[in-house]
Amino acid sequence: MNESFIIIIAVAVIFVFVMLIGIFRRYKRCPSDRVLVVYGKVGGQKGSESGRSAKCIHGGAAFIWPIIQDYSFLDLTPISIEVNLTNALSRQNIRVDVPSRFTVGISTEEGIMNNAAERLLGLSQQNIHDLAKDIIFGQLRLVVATMDIEEINSNRDKFLANVASNVEAELKKIGLKLINVNVTDIKDESGYIEALGKEAAAKAINDAIKSVAEKDRDGQIGQANALQDQRTQVAAANAKAVEGENLAKIKVAQSDASRIEKEAEAKRISTAAEKVQAAKALEEAYAAEKEAEIARAQRDKSTQTADVVVPAEIDKQRVEIAAEAEAEMIRRKAKGEADAILYMKQAEAKGIYEVLTKQAQGLEQIVKAAGNDSKNAVLLLVADKLPELVRLQTEAIKNIKIDKITVWDNGSGNGPENKTSTANFISGLYKSVPPLQEMFNMAGMELPEYLKGKSADEIQEMAEKVKGETKPDKSKGQ
Repeated sequence: MNESFIIIIAVAVIFVFVMLIGIFRRYKRCPSDRVLVVYGKVGGQKGSESGRSAKCIHGGAAFIWPIIQDYSFLDLTPISIEVNLTNALSRQNIRVDVPSRFTVGISTEEGIMNNAAERLLGLSQQNIHDLAKDIIFGQLRLVVATMDIEEINSNRDKFLANVASNVEAELKKIGLKLINVNVTDIKDESGYIEALGKEAAAKAINDAIKSVAEKDRDGQIGQANALQDQRTQVAAANAKAVEGENLAKIKVAQSDASRIEKEAEAKRISTAAEKVQAAKALEEAYAAEKEAEIARAQRDKSTQTADVVVPAEIDKQRVEIAAEAEAEMIRRKAKGEADAILYMKQAEAKGIYEVLTKQAQGLEQIVKAAGNDSKNAVLLLVADKLPELVRLQTEAIKNIKIDKITVWDNGSGNGPENKTSTANFISGLYKSVPPLQEMFNMAGMELPEYLKGKSADEIQEMAEKVKGETKPDKSKGQ
């Protein structure tokens, strides 16, 4: 009894041990570089009454029921496929060669893994390679047919995006995933792409030449700008120097004007009004000369600008800058000369104006001294100038050079008042001097009464009367 029981227990233990070994052997783990495909009775699909043909597991483990289930692995190793597409028609009906290399592999996405299990399970890597190559050939030829050669050649990103989109959509149907696309080179049988390359190369060369020319132009412009700044600063320094000289001349002119004012105080009476008008005329003339100088400077500037001729389009900016610098120098020089002339003329006009103003003030004081009586003022002026007038009258015949005079005179007094002929000759010679009365008449004035043959007593009486009239009234002042 005991031995039978022991045997039964031993058989049970062995059975359990075998079962455990069998269970452990049916529990399969999926490595990271493979996809575990469990097929057989794998249960219904979630949300559907129909059953699934396979269950794909990546990065996990599953128990494989014996008899009703089995398993297999799909290799995730990438497959490199070389696709040498030739004579593919583009949208322009130009045949092109598109050598390329595609890298594909079995996808690990949920729905796509099932496609791979249904269509690729059991196929070798070479069979998968050939199947994917056929799909890629067709889709690549289709993409080329929808694009122009210029787009394929110049916009590679767009071409690769179109290829990846079309090819990957088809590869997903069999459970593959597009990993990489690399187009090595594109050629056409007509040489169109080569011509585009030559055009691009020529454009690059021209752009480089243009860039070099622009840099040379910038260098010349910078040199011209530096020269312009130099000329501007030199002209400004010269203008300051000229301004200093003009200020010194103005001070000298003012000093001379002060000296002339004192020297010409006795002469300003008779010429005051005339010189004031002359000074105003000179001032207007100098203003007109200033405007003329400014107009001439502008005309010279316009002439210089109009005379500049651009020899070539490539030197246009350099010539314009040189012309502007030259015109600026001429304009500044003309402005400096005009300012110098203006300062000098203004100083001269100011000096003359001061002289005439002082003379007018002197005349005003003389008239006030004569009691605001113009006739008495004239008497004072004539009395002051009387010795000079007499001296000039006597000198009229003083320096007459007479080499020889022959007089036939019998000595008898036949002339007026019984004068001899010799006496009459001398008297007539002296009378040839213009008398004072006629001189005053020619000047538009009337000779005072005391100079018209009055006696000494009468002259003295008239002078005292004039002095009495010109004395200020003290009672009025008080």
